[in-house]
Amino acid sequence: MQARIYEYLSAFNEKLKEFLPEIIIFNDNKEVALGKDAAIYAGFECFCLPEFIAKRGDDLRSFSSELFKISEVLGAFYKSQNPKKLILSPFNTLLHTLPTKDHLQGITLKKKQKIINSCLKDELVLLGYNLVDIVQDKGEARISGEIIDIFSIDSQRPVRILLDFDEIESIKIFDEATQKASTDELDFAYIAPFLARLNQAEFEQVNSQINALSSDALIKDLHSFGFWYISGFKDYLSEFSFVFASECDFALLDEYGIDIQNFALNLASNNKKLNGAHLELKSLDLHQNFTTNAPENLKFNQQILSDLKFPLITQPKIYKDLQITPTQSFFAFHNDKNIKILSLNESSFRALNLSEYKNIKLELSPLILNLISSDEIIISLNQPLAKRRIKKASIIINELNAGDFVVHEHYGIGKFAGLELTRVLGVQKECVVINYAGGDRLLLPVEHLGLIERYIASSGAVVNVDKLGKASFIKLKEKVREKLFAIANAIIALAAKRELISAPKLKPCELYDKFVLDAGFIYTQDQQNAIEAILADLASGRAMDRLLSGDVGFGKTEVAMNALFVCARAGYQGLFFVPTTLLCAQHFASLKARFAPFNIEIYRLDRFSQPKQKAQIKAKLENGENIIVIGTHALLGINPSKLGLIIIDEEHKFGVKQKEKLKQLCEHSHILAMSATPIPRSLNMALSQVKGYSILSTPPASRLDVRTFVKKYDEILIKEAIMRELRRKGQLFFVHNLIADLERVKADLKAIVPNIRILCLHGKMDAKSVEDEMIKFANLEYDILLSTSIVESGIHLPNVNTILVDNAARFGIADLHQLRGRVGRGEKQGYCYFLVGENENLSDEAKKRLIALESNSFLGSGALLAYHDLEIRGGGNLLGQAQSGHIEAIGYSLYLKMLESEINRCLSIKNASCYEDENSQNNVDLRLSINAFINSELVSSDRVRLELYRRLSKCENSASVYEIGAEIEERFGRLDVYTKQFLDLMVIKILASLKGYKAISNHTSTIALTPNKGEKIIIKSKSFDDDDILDTILKFLRKGDK
Repeated sequence: MQARIYEYLSAFNEKLKEFLPEIIIFNDNKEVALGKDAAIYAGFECFCLPEFIAKRGDDLRSFSSELFKISEVLGAFYKSQNPKKLILSPFNTLLHTLPTKDHLQGITLKKKQKIINSCLKDELVLLGYNLVDIVQDKGEARISGEIIDIFSIDSQRPVRILLDFDEIESIKIFDEATQKASTDELDFAYIAPFLARLNQAEFEQVNSQINALSSDALIKDLHSFGFWYISGFKDYLSEFSFVFASECDFALLDEYGIDIQNFALNLASNNKKLNGAHLELKSLDLHQNFTTNAPENLKFNQQILSDLKFPLITQPKIYKDLQITPTQSFFAFHNDKNIKILSLNESSFRALNLSEYKNIKLELSPLILNLISSDEIIISLNQPLAKRRIKKASIIINELNAGDFVVHEHYGIGKFAGLELTRVLGVQKECVVINYAGGDRLLLPVEHLGLIERYIASSGAVVNVDKLGKASFIKLKEKVREKLFAIANAIIALAAKRELISAPKLKPCELYDKFVLDAGFIYTQDQQNAIEAILADLASGRAMDRLLSGDVGFGKTEVAMNALFVCARAGYQGLFFVPTTLLCAQHFASLKARFAPFNIEIYRLDRFSQPKQKAQIKAKLENGENIIVIGTHALLGINPSKLGLIIIDEEHKFGVKQKEKLKQLCEHSHILAMSATPIPRSLNMALSQVKGYSILSTPPASRLDVRTFVKKYDEILIKEAIMRELRRKGQLFFVHNLIADLERVKADLKAIVPNIRILCLHGKMDAKSVEDEMIKFANLEYDILLSTSIVESGIHLPNVNTILVDNAARFGIADLHQLRGRVGRGEKQGYCYFLVGENENLSDEAKKRLIALESNSFLGSGALLAYHDLEIRGGGNLLGQAQSGHIEAIGYSLYLKMLESEINRCLSIKNASCYEDENSQNNVDLRLSINAFINSELVSSDRVRLELYRRLSKCENSASVYEIGAEIEERFGRLDVYTKQFLDLMVIKILASLKGYKAISNHTSTIALTPNKGEKIIIKSKSFDDDDILDTILKFLRKGDK
């Protein structure tokens, strides 16, 4: 592909430039990427359109990234003055009409320019921008008094505009994840349109056409359907000259409903323009490619049809594509050729140690181009860049919504009702309202927000709301604390014991580099870091005890295979424990294929193994033969004589007795435990003091985002989704969250697609039955898995690439995000449908949440979902103890917080150090008559204020509080007195905790500070004004800090 493009474009000299095409057509995005680097190296400026697979009339909200890219690329193309510019595009994108130069005229905002907020707001709406509370994505804007945030669709970062009355005072770039602005100022900001810059009349006309549509889309607007109804878009195949880089699938013309007569005329006209320069005009037999629009049914010149030819770039005669890993022997063999090495930096080049070769020249370039001719080689040391994962502000996932269950550290489980401004001790305070049993309400001042966490337990758990005033929750917490203290002690004792145990020193052999190359893909940075840490542990001579955490499909098995390879080549045995026979079969197939070239014997031992085979494996292990065995608990009955490494997948799924046997086996061996369950950062920090911990949070570069749709429940849509997946030989998940309804849903699905094979599973079935049925599902004996939640999430099911979630509005946003993550784990495009009832009355907030998921099909790692994802996946047994009863009683987040606290307490006892409860800041009781809250006139959105309160409650030092204060000022404008006083209150709380005070209160100007130990201290402020009281307390607490 690259040789063809480079040779073709290099041939265009001054004489031939009039025959140069304006568009080169490819099959898909991968071909476009290859062609782009070849074209740039040949001296051309390239504008690459994305693959756009939507069909006329589709709801395009889940295609927003492609539409942004189309607008951005074409806008840049029309702005460019370069005479050597090219559009590179997949064929299917050009089968749609696309925006023209006139459509893509944006607006420019300059410093000192006068603007009226309401007029700018209208202008942004006409440009196709969404007005939101927090700007996080391209095509979003927020206008709040003197602060304007806009994320232009052609920019990598959004801009923040500060007004001085009606004049632009400054323009700065800001980070969409942290919402912090840079210090550098811009002179102007260009705001590009989304698809088109419409006037008011055009906007109203397009919207009236969209509103008249009959559609199952949840929301019908410019972003959903505007692309199909904006007038004046052009057919680029008639506007520009074009050539094909490879033979495309011309059946797409039929699939996209293209007028064949127009296409034939465009092709004939185009071929005349190009005059056959460096082209092969290939016959196009439309009769083979068409079904519905068969050409014989069309009445037009048959001569055109019979002479139909498409312009294909000729096969290269000088250059050939080169696929090789550069080595010393390669360069020595080609020392008679001129060799150009492309590299982003000199370091990669110097690492090859090629100074002795005079025929080699370095070119600093980001391009990936590998070509060879009789006298020249162009070779690149660069690697494809991993797809940039947009880091969203965590509020998308973590926000609390009215009706969510929360757990208070002292009062137990209640229902979050929202924020309320109320009078306490004669002053105004903002409080979080929590409803308890019996109609009780708890008003929690927002400065104590750290006392509550979202309540999370297993998806089937029945939530019992506590009653205020009862001591039962305190007693329950104490019981859990005792159990956790025992668990924490056991963890630390085991870690201390392992510290003293020596284990074989295992180091990579000379074949290790070849093993890594044989993987066939480039490791992510996370994988590389984990492998380096594991290899260091193996070579240390001390018994390794490391946990490797990462989502399914993120490459944990590949990391484990690196460790197994080192172990086997060092002459030791390796055991790979898995909890289920299905996982055993999957891992066995992976290992056998991966180790075959290195003559390392791999065996499998589970309940399907024959007795003779079991005896043979047992004998080999007892005789010290150098083998690797993968198996279930059946492996526990053997005694290997030369065991070097044990790998345990999903350790928490093994039973208590099995774990005891595992511990005995592991005593003098290296251990690598793997888990698809992420661990919260704070708990990870506690655990990392007692065992090694590596995280894989980066998805493979080849993985595609899951295409997401929010739709009204519609049988035609469901049939279409099922049939599309079956046509590509795939399988589906259908999630319905009521066990009682599963048989009815199964019957409904059978009625929609009569011959479909449906497997029905739920959490109340016994484990062996579930496993046997899942094996059948993995072996393609069923088409659809219908369940209340996705069973066996640790299993890799790359053939399942469509999920339908019924009654999606009843799930939390984190649950939906997690469910979506169950599909699209291979290289196939994944599809996710969130279905809502036809007559379901959705609140505006519920609609917003669903639309946010539909618009953002971004890949989020397990870490993004924090505690929610943990419990959905059954992480309750994370540390090998059956604690589900306790978790349901106090909630998963409080359980983990207490576990972290107990581990730290045990470590301090072991180290004879003083232990301070990490939550002591939350235990400082502030009873001050101060008007202190984030003013709703400054930050109008409740959800944004709540998120700011949440972040402030987690601050560990006063600098962090002032940092958030600066951010509020930057995002929302100058701080008013109430907001400033709230920030001071949070600083007082932190300082009081550090200085050892448990309570601070005041009566008029008299202030009382109660220490944890000792007598109460009384101080006086000069008046009982809010600012004087705060100033007096701050001065007292800061004494001696200089």
